[in-house]
Amino acid sequence: MTNLTLYELEGCPYCAKVKTKLADLDLEYESVMVPRSHSERTEVEEISGQTGVPVLVDEEHGIDAMPESDDIVEYLEETYGNAS
Repeated sequence: MTNLTLYELEGCPYCAKVKTKLADLDLEYESVMVPRSHSERTEVEEISGQTGVPVLVDEEHGIDAMPESDDIVEYLEETYGNAS
């Protein structure tokens, strides 16, 4: 079972960047596809306070909702990069 959840949108280049890092680090994660319309993204807004994606949740490390692809990639590298 994975503790990582990625809220993403199909075709989103920022989401793809995060997914590439997850694959590079061989990390399992649950993918939650959000609606294309920002007004319908209630689930991601409830956890992160905003409607943009990607948003990463890492329960094991107490990350409730981390937005911004660059921040997520840096976090994954720092947290999981040496575990491989």
